[in-house]
Amino acid sequence: MNTFLSYLVIAALFILVLLPALVGLARERHIDRQLRDAERRRRAQPPEAAGAALPVKATRRPYLRSWARV
Repeated sequence: MNTFLSYLVIAALFILVLLPALVGLARERHIDRQLRDAERRRRAQPPEAAGAALPVKATRRPYLRSWARV
C-alpha cells in the first residue's frame, strides 16, 4: 500500500509540473490554427477586393520647428 501511494504521489507531482506546459502548448496550437485560417482567407480574397481593404497612407509634413532643433 505504501508503494502504491508513493507512485500515486509521484504521478500527481509529474502531472502538476507538466500541466502548465501542456496548457501553453494547446494555446499555441490554437493561435497557430487561427493565424493559418486568417492567412488562407486573406489569400482567397479577389484581387480588387484586397486592394480596396488596404488603408490609405497619408504623408506627414515634418514640423518646421522641432523640440530637437532649438
